[in-house]
Amino acid sequence: MKKMSKKILFFGNERLATGVITGAPTLQALIAAGYEIPAVVVAQNEVGRSRQVRELEVATVAKTHSIPVISPADLNKARNELSAFNAKAAVLIAYGKIVPEAILNLFPHGIINIHPSLLPKHRGPTPIESAILQGDTETGVSLMRLSNEMDAGPVYAQKTVLLRGDEIKPFLATQLLNLGKDMLLEHLPGILSGELEPTAQDGSKATYDKLIEKSAGKLDFNKPATVLEQEIRAYTGWPRSRTTIGTTDVIITKAHVSDGKGKAGNLWIESKQLGVYSGEGVLIIDSLIPAGKKEMSAQAFLAGR
Repeated sequence: MKKMSKKILFFGNERLATGVITGAPTLQALIAAGYEIPAVVVAQNEVGRSRQVRELEVATVAKTHSIPVISPADLNKARNELSAFNAKAAVLIAYGKIVPEAILNLFPHGIINIHPSLLPKHRGPTPIESAILQGDTETGVSLMRLSNEMDAGPVYAQKTVLLRGDEIKPFLATQLLNLGKDMLLEHLPGILSGELEPTAQDGSKATYDKLIEKSAGKLDFNKPATVLEQEIRAYTGWPRSRTTIGTTDVIITKAHVSDGKGKAGNLWIESKQLGVYSGEGVLIIDSLIPAGKKEMSAQAFLAGR
């Protein structure tokens, strides 16, 4: 009986949502399970701005295990380098760039992708944020084979996660990544042996999510308070939800919704609580970060004024 190859090339940084860091649990789990990772391929080696630039978590893990980290400017031009690793399959988690067909064809068992949604719903770059923004009652993870069309490849397995409606982006991203890691370890032997075949998606049911711009973080109080509260949870970390209270620029980190009618944008202050009237209801602010200061409760913010 032919021995199954356990050599797998690893693509991506495991950061499933913008502004969310990771401990690279999938890469660590593959190494612990005895898979040979000849290289980690990332779109960029470091992240951050100005003096806050730091090494990616997957790069730190890779270096700890003496695994080379490469960052090709053009994957097509790196085809020979990638081919030389002689991996029969690859795993991709949040690579951040389109993988050309010439690279897909390098791997007899394909590139296996962990996508944090129940495909074909939420194809695109922001499935976690979009599930929160749209008030979805469930999301999940799809283990799929990468194709040359965005998130349209056939699916090996899916698992559903029920949403309570209070999920914050970093915590949901971590939950889905850990679920995806477990699914990958469970199904990878069947994929590599050829025993597990993927099922085509129903493209007629596909939905697509767009990139989130930094400008999305500016709170528009003409929107319903429910929508604003969802934005605050979805934009945690980046782009963060910003407004001005009096003359102070603030980032709102936590809020809840209450009934009330008033002119959108006007302050609501009652029983040491701080809120803002919206297009529908009141956005009650629980915690915030005033410019140049640390996160504090709304009560502390009011007490200082």
